[in-house]
Amino acid sequence: MEKMEFSGKQKAEAMQYQWTKRADVLKSEALILILLTAFAFVVNRHMEIKGLYMDDLYQWFCFNDNPFIAAVFTSGGTRFRALYNLVAWTEMKLFGTHINWYVPFNIVLNSCLAYNLYRMAKRFSHSAYVGILCAVMFLMSRMSYYQIGQALGLMETMAMWMALGILYFLLEYLGSEDEAEGSRKFYLAAVLYFCVCLVHERYMVLLPLFYFSLVFKLSKNWKLWAAPTASFALIQLLRFIFIGTISPPGTGGTDVVDTMSISSVLHFVLSQIAYIFGINAGPEHLNGQNFREAPLWVTILIALADLMIAFLVLAFVIRVLHKGKKIVPYLQKAFLFVAFIGACIVCSSVTIRVEMRWVYVSLAAALLFLSWMYGTLTEQMAKRGRWVQALPYLSLFTLYVLFMLPVEHYYRGLFPNLYYWADQERYNALAEETYGQYGVGIFGKTIYIVGDKFEMDNFTQAEFFRVFDRLNREDCVKVVHIKDLRDIGLITDDMLVIQEDPENNRFQDITHAASLFKCRPIYGFYDDGWLDERASVQVMAGSTGEIHLNFNYPRDLTKDQWLTVYVNGEPKEYINFTEQNEECTIQVEPYEPVTLRFESNFFVPNALEKRGVTRLAVLLKMTAD
Repeated sequence: MEKMEFSGKQKAEAMQYQWTKRADVLKSEALILILLTAFAFVVNRHMEIKGLYMDDLYQWFCFNDNPFIAAVFTSGGTRFRALYNLVAWTEMKLFGTHINWYVPFNIVLNSCLAYNLYRMAKRFSHSAYVGILCAVMFLMSRMSYYQIGQALGLMETMAMWMALGILYFLLEYLGSEDEAEGSRKFYLAAVLYFCVCLVHERYMVLLPLFYFSLVFKLSKNWKLWAAPTASFALIQLLRFIFIGTISPPGTGGTDVVDTMSISSVLHFVLSQIAYIFGINAGPEHLNGQNFREAPLWVTILIALADLMIAFLVLAFVIRVLHKGKKIVPYLQKAFLFVAFIGACIVCSSVTIRVEMRWVYVSLAAALLFLSWMYGTLTEQMAKRGRWVQALPYLSLFTLYVLFMLPVEHYYRGLFPNLYYWADQERYNALAEETYGQYGVGIFGKTIYIVGDKFEMDNFTQAEFFRVFDRLNREDCVKVVHIKDLRDIGLITDDMLVIQEDPENNRFQDITHAASLFKCRPIYGFYDDGWLDERASVQVMAGSTGEIHLNFNYPRDLTKDQWLTVYVNGEPKEYINFTEQNEECTIQVEPYEPVTLRFESNFFVPNALEKRGVTRLAVLLKMTAD
């Protein structure tokens, strides 16, 4: 048979066709990524961070007040998360005082993770549509609350991305017929394992998955066996060197060894399984609402969604059982999926509580598992181009997502019930009412907070406003708590007054109102301290009843310049100006509101403006302690 020769023109046309085809694929993929990102911004549109609080603020403090090496390697701490610390430290330096950038960045990052999930599900299911369903379900999940709404959500996203990468590459290793290609995927999984352990220590539990995979492949390659083992050993060595222990810490300052019990682990395992199937099996402050309190329609939709899963799994089991001798590879991959989900569930069940953010990775893996089941059910149909035969399975998958979307939307509306949500909204309001309104003008001021029902701790009081200070001053703002406005004197330019508003769970800026309450101009007295020849102002005395008046005449004095101070209509002080600065003290009853009237026989000649009926005369600085 003669070898077919192609002309230069034919080669060029073939190459152009390939490039056109690739360009079309890239356009489609880019469009999917854009749409997923847009969807993520829509569903998370109510989330925002304007001020750092709690764990986020403590992380900022550790990064800001420690040298780079200490911040990244946290020598002497209870957690060794060097890779996460490096990325988070870099993020903090890049964002600077732009605290409102954290949530959009988290949304974009989670969208990219969803796109990655779409790609995996597409490969497992041989269907872009199923991949999109998985990505949409992932983004809509209520379990994303922490990854989006906290700066520390970066850690959960990084860890999940790497953990799912480990699962994907191990599955690819199992399915690879090329030994070299399979080994490369296995090594990539081992590298990700080392990295994920430097992001969050709970993923050390994934180590057995490597050995399961090697056993399934009957591998005798000692290098493959050594790769995950060496990664695990190196992680333990680093942990021992930098934090002095290999025991993983628990939640809230606890230690796993001290708090773990078989009964609690079993309880939390069952709770997480319920979460995966849409059932909120925990207390309200951890999930928004316990399933027993959910409306009937939510319960019905969850039951219908789980029924769709049951039908899909049943169809998968029946199909696999008919594989005969070819059943083994399917059982191996199914086991790997179950082992991964089980490991993720167990490792987050050994502490004092279960938070939804820890179940998110298990949900993502479960979605991939479902997509793989769908792919197994329809692989022969796909090869033969008989997609119509796949419609029943596709309908089950679609109905599952359609039933769960309104459920997830409902539970998202209950985020304000979560344990940290109210505090975060409260401190968002504090940032908005201070730095948001005044910018760098808050620095150097004393911020008086009226009330203490929000119980701001000393750490938050000392560090909250430092986050916004580019100069990184420890005393950039002084925060003072007072019980009543009467506890402070007159409001001056170096003061802000913030009122706690427990009913609306926010802080309110009342500086202007407080200023008028303490000192209300009637006529001829202005915010910058100028008095007209005739002026009057109402003042509230402080706890001592002393009202101190300091006058300044900013021109050369002439003979016989005098000013009379009237208190409630009675002449109290007569001041003859012999110097440019004169002062006097008025004594009244503590907290007594009095009306001061000023009359002078002079004014500022050639003044550039006239504000009232009479002319500008003198500058007044007034205090009432």
